Amino acid sequence: MSAGAAGMLAVLCGAIFLEGVDAAMLNVALPSIRADLGLSTTTLSAVVSAYVLAYAGLMLLGGRVADMYGKRKVFLTALTVFLLFSGLGGFASEGWMLLTARFVTGAAAAFMTPAGLALINGSFPEGPQRNRAVLIYAGTASAGFSLGLVIGGLLSAIGWRWVFFAPVIFSAILLVAGMKLIAEDKEATAPRQRFDVAGAVTLTGAMLLAAYALTRLEHATSDLTWTLAAAGASAVLWVAFILIERNSRAPLVRLGIFRSSALLQSNLGAMLFTGAFFGFQFIVSLYLQELLGWSAFETSLALIIIGMDAILAPLLTPLLVERFGNGRVVLGGFALAVAGYALFLDMGLDWTYAAMLPSTILLGLAFSLGYGPLTIIATDGIAENEQGLASGLVNTSFQFGAALGLSAVSAVGTLALGDGESPSERLEALRTALLVPVGGTLIGTAIMGFGRWRCSGLCCRPQAG
Repeated sequence: MSAGAAGMLAVLCGAIFLEGVDAAMLNVALPSIRADLGLSTTTLSAVVSAYVLAYAGLMLLGGRVADMYGKRKVFLTALTVFLLFSGLGGFASEGWMLLTARFVTGAAAAFMTPAGLALINGSFPEGPQRNRAVLIYAGTASAGFSLGLVIGGLLSAIGWRWVFFAPVIFSAILLVAGMKLIAEDKEATAPRQRFDVAGAVTLTGAMLLAAYALTRLEHATSDLTWTLAAAGASAVLWVAFILIERNSRAPLVRLGIFRSSALLQSNLGAMLFTGAFFGFQFIVSLYLQELLGWSAFETSLALIIIGMDAILAPLLTPLLVERFGNGRVVLGGFALAVAGYALFLDMGLDWTYAAMLPSTILLGLAFSLGYGPLTIIATDGIAENEQGLASGLVNTSFQFGAALGLSAVSAVGTLALGDGESPSERLEALRTALLVPVGGTLIGTAIMGFGRWRCSGLCCRPQAG
């Protein structure tokens, strides 16, 4: 790897690490924000949902815009917007300011993330070199989320506003470095190319409404009207989008890209993989803090071992991929995840950290083996002018999986608890909710196992050279 390529990869990894840290830090700081600004539970929940809605709803559009207008230009512009609105969040004195800041920051991440992955895929040749770069990138993203919990706990102890100010400083450094180290796109398309406005509007609306419906699934026992209305409107817009794309001379999303079975299977796998983990993390946070009485910082430290993938992903996973192929490595990751979630089903009111350690170790290994290879499978073999689209698809799957996993676990836990209030009843409800991550990873294992026999050699066998 040349010095220029290594420098560019460092900037892109810094950006995806920043995105992961930014998302995780806020979760730890929420109690402090509520106490300082006097926000209602609904507004506090909306602050979290605003980011997810924008990120998931605009990801595909962000990837396609990167293909059309230049990946470098889109990446640096989005990073600038991310910087500015993260700072706005730090100065917020009202709930609406936080909501605005988080929505626009999520939108910026939706354009920055697929552009960054597409820059990697366009700068490294297919094979071991690109695989290693993508695995480093994916491992950094996962580590950002894991370490963000701890960093958020430390910054919140100083003051919750530093959860917003710290990303400003880091993103400013990345922006300066990116302007120098990221080369102009070789295949950048001129802006005067025809743009599918109708497709962009219907796609964005469909994604935003679908994301909104997902975030409302947690209200499983009440107020289903808005959830059903959002889901129905999203379905209508999806149909309209498909019709528009089929008849467009310059479609925003070429529907033929979905003929790739490897792309479809890897995106379904990505959705289930992250959905299970985010649901598990939600359960563990409630279990440790509300039932065992741990602090938020102690909880974040308990989960930090899952961040071992930051070390293992770039060192161990490339060797396993070259030896066994992406498909087999992903299957190993899913199998470890199933075991990790299943072991946690025995959680009790007298559990110690030692009792939960095997699950966290297994999940750290699972992320090391699963996250990066899923990303490689989803983008391998895709034409250069559609790398942004493919990157947007897989990142959308990761984000939608997170929203779906959280909402499904919350809904199942609420239904299982009913009117129960005792610690034993709450514990049993959490155990029931934990069946969602177990079931999700089992389904993902079946999908990716079937894919081993159906997809191309890029997914199933080690690559030559």
